[in-house]
This record gives sequence, C-alpha cells and structure tokens, in this order.
Amino acid sequence: MSGTSLDGVDVAAIETDGEQIFSFGPTGYRPYSDDERALLRQALAEAAALTDRTSRPGVLAEAEAFITRAHAEAVEAFLDAEGIARDSVTIVGFHGQTVIHKPHDRLTVQIGNGAALAERLGLTVAYDFRAADVAAGGQGAPLVPIFHQALARSIDRPHPIAVLNIGGVANVTWVDGGDPVACDTGPGNALIDDFMRLKTGAPLDRDGDQAARGTVDEAFIARVLARPFFDLPCPKSLDRNDFALANVDLPEMSVADGAATLSALTAASVARVVPRLPQPPKAWIVAGGGARNPTLMKMLAARLSPASVETADAVGWSSQSIEAQAFAYLAMRTLSGLPITFPRTTGAPEAMSGGVIARPA
Repeated sequence: MSGTSLDGVDVAAIETDGEQIFSFGPTGYRPYSDDERALLRQALAEAAALTDRTSRPGVLAEAEAFITRAHAEAVEAFLDAEGIARDSVTIVGFHGQTVIHKPHDRLTVQIGNGAALAERLGLTVAYDFRAADVAAGGQGAPLVPIFHQALARSIDRPHPIAVLNIGGVANVTWVDGGDPVACDTGPGNALIDDFMRLKTGAPLDRDGDQAARGTVDEAFIARVLARPFFDLPCPKSLDRNDFALANVDLPEMSVADGAATLSALTAASVARVVPRLPQPPKAWIVAGGGARNPTLMKMLAARLSPASVETADAVGWSSQSIEAQAFAYLAMRTLSGLPITFPRTTGAPEAMSGGVIARPA
C-alpha cells in the first residue's frame, strides 16, 4: 500500500480466506526518497487535468513506472527478508498510488501497472480496486471498512466501535454488528505535512513536537468546518487536494501555531462526523500515520470524550501496516468474488465485488 501521505510502500502478509483473518504475518516498509516523493507530488499536480482514467500524459507515465517498480522491489525484498516462498503466496493486493479521486465525475485514478507487477513477481495480483464502484455511482472510498469490521470482531471493546485511519486523508469505519458505515472525515496528515515541508523542509511534524508547543486558531477551524463537505451524510470521500494549503486560507503563522492549528483541524473534523454516524462510538481505534503523533492523539481524545481513544497498536493491531493488511484481505475477497464495497461505506447501489486479477504468463 502506498497512501496519500506519500511516505513509502507498506507490505504485510496475512492468512485469510477473505472473510476470517486467521493470522497476521510479518510486515515491511520501503521508504520513498526525497526525489521519489517529488516525482509523486508532480504527478498529483499534473493529474488534476485528467479526464480519462487510462491516460498517462507527461510525468504520469514516469510515475506509474516508478510505482510499479517500487512495489515490486518492496515485495521482493520482503519475501527474501522473511524467507517466504513464492509458491506459498496465493495473491498480492496492489492498491497503486491515487493521483486523482473525483467520484462525482465518475473518475478515480490509481497509477501502477498490475499486469506488469504480476509478471515481474511471478505471482497473481489484484489491483484497480476502486474503479467498478465509482463507475456504478459509488464514492470508491473508503475501501477498508470490511477489513475493519473483521478486525473489530477480535477485540473486547464496547460497541459501537469506530476505526479511524489517519493517512493523508482521514477515514472512519463505524462497526456495531451489522454492515459497517464509513466515510472520509476530512484532512488527515496531508495539510500538516505540507505545512511543515513549506515552512521547514521537514516531511512531517515528528511526534507532534511543534504542534505541542503551538496555539490553536479556533476561528480558522470554524471557517474550514463551515465548508459543505462536513455537512454531507455518510458515505462521502475526498481527493487529497480537496483540502490543500493553497485553498484553506491558513493565516500567516509560526511553525508551532500552524502545526497545532492543522492538527486540531484534523481532530475537529473527526469529531464533526460523530452526529452523522448511526450512534456515537464508545471506542475509537486509531491507525495510520496519525496514530504515531501523540499530540494529535491527545487532541482526538479531548474532542471525542467521553469515548475511549487508543491506537491500533494498543489493541494488538498494526498502526503502520493496517492498510497493507487490508489490501491483502481485499485481494483475497476479489479472488473469491466477494463484495468489497457496500451502500453504507461508499454509496454503491448494492454490495459490489471489485478489483482486477492479473496472472503471470
């Protein structure tokens, strides 16, 4: 999995039949270099003009070749490091890199050549998970709720449970025994990361150190939360650039105050979704890069009280690798013809299978 934070490729092995999760295997990571992240940011910028999801003009062709190669390298290094035999792998889930996501225009593009990856690895690959849902009128995101629901069966927490994934964009899955409810909540780490890169050259506010020292501009947060997106019912989804520094009108701020304010915006936008869920969650489990930010976790706890808030690692899951595990799970569901999107998670007209299967020659 390579997510909206553009930090690198997460790899994870799980044992599953696409319904039950029998065991979690090892995990791995292939970070992107500064030059590689710059290539992907350029691809994101150029993708804004796309109208054809199969077109790869300009730098997008170079970025797609890189994404395919980086994922191949990540899987090969992972299998070698963990001593995993190729013939023991049933399928590889390959999300690709989202460069544009405009479901209202029936457009979502994840670059990455699944057929080429299958050929290089000599393994069956499932990819292009979002397209069928978007073509049918769904949001195409979030895709991981069915995996979150499977995970939630394994923990002893009061229901309803909310599983919150904070990547570049944040999304939530509400679980209470029936079909899950899900949506994107708003910006996750993307605004914070972009602000830090602009102001300091650092890729992120590591451990929330700057935010911990800053003062939150609540008036700015109120202005952003007045945008129509936050009043929409679930399901709903975002493109990474829907909330970008260029269009949120952040006032001039110190590094600490900007980091604090943007972190608080992420927490406030999560809290804002609670009235749009069937019932307020009693327990929140936080995964993704945001779970490694203690300042953001404290802000979430304050705004989501009296519900409990804890990290995925604290309940025995993997905050870092949960989305890679999810796409392994979704790949197995795709191989088995099981649905991966649902009316209450993406707005699909019915429970739908998705993904494309590529097999090596």
